[in-house]
Amino acid sequence: MDYNTQDIERLREAIKLSASFLSSPNHLDGGPFGAVIYQADTCIAKGWNHVLSAPDATAHAEVTAIREACKNLQTFDLSGCVLYSSCEPCPMCLMAAKWANISRIFFAATREDAAAIGFRDDELYKLLKDGVYATPIEECSSEAAEVMSQWYSSYASTAYY
Repeated sequence: MDYNTQDIERLREAIKLSASFLSSPNHLDGGPFGAVIYQADTCIAKGWNHVLSAPDATAHAEVTAIREACKNLQTFDLSGCVLYSSCEPCPMCLMAAKWANISRIFFAATREDAAAIGFRDDELYKLLKDGVYATPIEECSSEAAEVMSQWYSSYASTAYY
């Protein structure tokens, strides 16, 4: 077992957060998903899905919690933090958590559970294979690479990523 009773308690916080919207006017915010982020023993962020009310396709529980955590800690680097999600993060949320350097990710319901209620998480996971990520436009690659090169030359010594 790669988790402990404290992890279970914290995951249940995320589940309670996701369930709290079922009986409130906020149930129209989006899907039944909640997430909390902890740094050591402190909950630094909470998020729930509000894709519909935002309207914002990226306003998933995990992304919302990541944004709040970054704001609260005044950094984009969430190393040492742990994400607890009521459902297996979709590919976008998983990658956002990885990009933010979140150290551990725990979830309750699976992507198959989400699919059973009409969400496409499982379908999106199946897209994660070579050639499906995006379509490159070769005519623009050198322009974008040049901008990246300029950024690196100007800022890489003072920035970390």
